[in-house]
Amino acid sequence: MAFIDEIKERARAEKKRIILPEGMDRRVWEAAVTVIKENVADVTVIATEEEVKEFSEGLDIEGIHIINPFTYPDLDRFINDLVELRRMKGMTPGEARELLTSDYIYFACMMLRENQADGIVSGACHSTANTLRPALQLVKAKPGSRLVSAFFIMVVPDCEYGYNGTFLFGDCGLEQNPEPEKLAGIAIASAESFRYLVGGEPYVAMLSYSTKGSARHADVDKVYNAYKIARDNAPYLKIDGELQPDAALVPEIAAYKAPGSKVAGKANVLIFPDLDAGNIGYKLVQRLAKAEAYGPITQGMNKPVNDLSRGCSAKDIVGVVAITAVQAQKE
Repeated sequence: MAFIDEIKERARAEKKRIILPEGMDRRVWEAAVTVIKENVADVTVIATEEEVKEFSEGLDIEGIHIINPFTYPDLDRFINDLVELRRMKGMTPGEARELLTSDYIYFACMMLRENQADGIVSGACHSTANTLRPALQLVKAKPGSRLVSAFFIMVVPDCEYGYNGTFLFGDCGLEQNPEPEKLAGIAIASAESFRYLVGGEPYVAMLSYSTKGSARHADVDKVYNAYKIARDNAPYLKIDGELQPDAALVPEIAAYKAPGSKVAGKANVLIFPDLDAGNIGYKLVQRLAKAEAYGPITQGMNKPVNDLSRGCSAKDIVGVVAITAVQAQKE
């Protein structure tokens, strides 16, 4: 069974309510219809009556829970709570009302705080920053979490590498240039996410343009130091670095570039040194290898709030909804 089909089966076993706050995007409505039809999750779409009429025209939206933020019974309470939460930033009731009724991700995050939903999927027509900033402000990181980071699940067709062609790429959406401690935290959290979502044993490669000292530079040192921190903090993990992608993935190349490594030639969790490399890497694999790319998926949040690429399809949204529902089951 394909990765996303397994995720959908798991989602159906314990249905969760997922919010799609971008009711001003046709793809969101198409995805919501599919989620309901496939019984993957209960869906709430945030939209005004005008937005519903314009963007869902011709679709059978029966079964979708629709919320108009302007007429929602808890709006005044959300306003008061948001003012209190952002009091140190000088938030006023008028500003809170404007934010909640114009930027629906804030409204969705307040619903999540109030346990009126189990997860959020957004980003079809908003940047990653505009999607995750409200989540970090209102939903916040999980207590004890090393940090909040983001990853993609990549499913590459007809691929002999990774876990039957399935990989986790991190961080491709949030941490711009993590220092070694953060990079190590991303690696450990990503291994845990891979194990929970994909189900296989994670083999974690800390990627670089160098393999085992083949080049010398501060950027290489950063990756190697991150590997050592991750190894010391999680000695139970199969993790190695620094490794070039070919050494991480291809057994024949691993045999002479990194002999004796427990990860080289077997990697399925690829940790990129910075956001430039991660974002470029996932988009190249998605477009050139025609891979399915699900994410950015966050890890380390109190409750799952997941992002989308603005180039996503309705099918991509359905997949991320299913992943979000399975994350919510764990929470």
